[in-house]
Amino acid sequence: MSQVAGPRSLLDHFSALEDPRQQWRVVYPLPEILLLVLGATLSGMEDFVEIRLWGEERLDFLRRFLPYERGIPSHDTLGDVINALDPELFKHCFLEWAAGLRDDEPEVIAIDGKTSRRSHARTKGRGPLHLVSAWASRQRLVLGQEAVETKSNEIAAIPLLLKNLELTGALVTIDAIGTQVEIARAITEGGGDYLLALKANRPALLADVETFFADPANLAACRSYDTADGDHGRIEQRRHSVSHDVGWLQSDRRYPDERIFPGLAAIAMVEATTTHDARVRHEKRYYIASAQLDARAFAAAVRAHWGIENRLHWVLDVVFHDDLARLRSGHGPQNMAVVKHMAMNLIRHPKDRHSLKNRRKLACLNPDYLETLIRNQPQLT
Repeated sequence: MSQVAGPRSLLDHFSALEDPRQQWRVVYPLPEILLLVLGATLSGMEDFVEIRLWGEERLDFLRRFLPYERGIPSHDTLGDVINALDPELFKHCFLEWAAGLRDDEPEVIAIDGKTSRRSHARTKGRGPLHLVSAWASRQRLVLGQEAVETKSNEIAAIPLLLKNLELTGALVTIDAIGTQVEIARAITEGGGDYLLALKANRPALLADVETFFADPANLAACRSYDTADGDHGRIEQRRHSVSHDVGWLQSDRRYPDERIFPGLAAIAMVEATTTHDARVRHEKRYYIASAQLDARAFAAAVRAHWGIENRLHWVLDVVFHDDLARLRSGHGPQNMAVVKHMAMNLIRHPKDRHSLKNRRKLACLNPDYLETLIRNQPQLT
């Protein structure tokens, strides 16, 4: 695949992967299998039977990149190889490749978890795959992922994910499950800043911040920025308030065993009023940050965080049908999650006028279009 554009070809980044098969029994080289699975996934195929059928129909296309001297492997061979690949090494190859796609501009990196609901294997006592992902909100890139057994294990997974990311100059946003001193320290030591949601898992700190913003004098001194959205009869108005008066949170120890968040520089609140079908709902959400954000930057960061739900998790479910995937054997669920994230990064070219759903359809119908995706080149007009 030496013709692929860029400083290093796509498969070159995965050359460190060890083929799990005995070398004397290898008929179909690992790079050919990886390219087949990726190309078929980009084209809308959703299991190994479909991937094999697609490969047989697109063999001439695949030979633009690699020889495929023995043709296309069976769906059982595809499954066996993907299930046996070392998921940690595959993940790190992805991290290296994704890092090369990033530019040097400041970025909001959103971190959140998602469960692939049908990837469980009850007879083997294994629950569904839960994946914590890092999402570059401005560039709309998946930067990395860490697999965990359950959502409650995200606290342990997030520092592992952060350790492998370039955080210099980035603002990392995480929901309340990530509001932990150790996670905040990992972000700041990595050269980034954090914006963390406050909920009941930090009751004392949440109560203090709520009390601060409930004081009219404090609220009047805050910087504020208002936004509004309307869709299908639903109107949401939000006021974003930020205070850099945080010295009182770091002065004397106020509670037994209290732990201070490193570099704490701001506290913030979002007041949301939602009107829908003549019903009005009020909600307040609270945050802490190590960056001295103004109210407008805070509003943009909060909105960017929800991009991981709308532009990653939703797309995986609706466009890639992730919640319907029934892969349950070996390391298959983790490794196919990496393949889908590769496809997500390749298919999101900003100059492509087609919807993501239609890009996959077009990739299946038009081999030249698919080639531009794999080579990560400007799209066809």
